[in-house]
Amino acid sequence: MKLKPTHPGHLVGIVVVVALLTMAAISPFYSELPLMPWTAIPTVLLLALGEGYTAWATKARIDRKPGTKPVEPLAVARLAALAKASAYAGAVFGGVFAGFALYTVRILDRDTPRGEFFVATASFVSCVVLICAALYLEHACRIPKEPDDQKRD
Repeated sequence: MKLKPTHPGHLVGIVVVVALLTMAAISPFYSELPLMPWTAIPTVLLLALGEGYTAWATKARIDRKPGTKPVEPLAVARLAALAKASAYAGAVFGGVFAGFALYTVRILDRDTPRGEFFVATASFVSCVVLICAALYLEHACRIPKEPDDQKRD
């Protein structure tokens, strides 16, 4: 089974659909929901940092840069699966945070929604950073084409 690269357009579509669904779902009972925790921001950013570093190191190992050990093919396959899962999870959670931000932007004159707007927006941005890191990791897991393969394309 061949794993196809993640299409960024699909991720954008997921973010938009989930944001609209979240906005519609929370509107009837927003005042009953607990406050949105800010802890998602550093957690997702740390995940993105880890994936970005892993992508950089994996790319160097696949390209056989001096001072690096060759990488196991199964490890690369697992990293590609992690990258794909992280990209889609980032899109879903990013959509949820975007939905909260879109809902609270209409009621910024109140203190609690204003605070939640900033937390939701920062959480959305951290999810976008995670998506970018995941796409970079997926790109880093690609096996470079041999010179003979490039002539046939």
